[in-house]
Amino acid sequence: MIRVLLTAILALAMLPALAASQSSYQPKSGETVMIVSFGGARNVVIQLNTAKAPKTTQKIIGLVNRNFYTGIRVHKAVRKPRPFLITLGDPKTKTTTNMNDPQIGQGGSGQKINFENTGLKNVKGAVGLSTLPGDKNSGDSQFYILLADQGFLDGSYTVFGKVVEGMNVVESIQLGDQVTSVTIKRG
Repeated sequence: MIRVLLTAILALAMLPALAASQSSYQPKSGETVMIVSFGGARNVVIQLNTAKAPKTTQKIIGLVNRNFYTGIRVHKAVRKPRPFLITLGDPKTKTTTNMNDPQIGQGGSGQKINFENTGLKNVKGAVGLSTLPGDKNSGDSQFYILLADQGFLDGSYTVFGKVVEGMNVVESIQLGDQVTSVTIKRG
């Protein structure tokens, strides 16, 4: 009897943590969001701009549906000399914890996508497709989330979304943090 009571108390104590692990964000009608979880209550909700970046968002949604991002680690987190960005999406990070390996940041799904000039600005919380230096048509699976306004990037990268919930999580993400799940929600 005591064992059953203790189990019930433990289960009740865990309910808030379990509820917090899922985002309560409800997309509006016609809105598509991507929920990136870094475990526990560490969720980032990204509104995808499917109208202005149709090819990019279609590619990202396809990767999410194939569980491509689950297990991937953040391979870039630049905060000094001032907040800049975090970057993730290299599948090589699933098999290593050494984010300083020179090969990290080079990988992708193997299917490039051309630049889409969305007209969206690189402001705090903007989400854009990472590319190789000097080749804005080399985007693939890697994307960045900006920690501050970075107007000098405008027109050079496809901005395809923005953080609508969990910017505090983005600001706390460290190099090597692992994505535990990514889901798509439509309104």
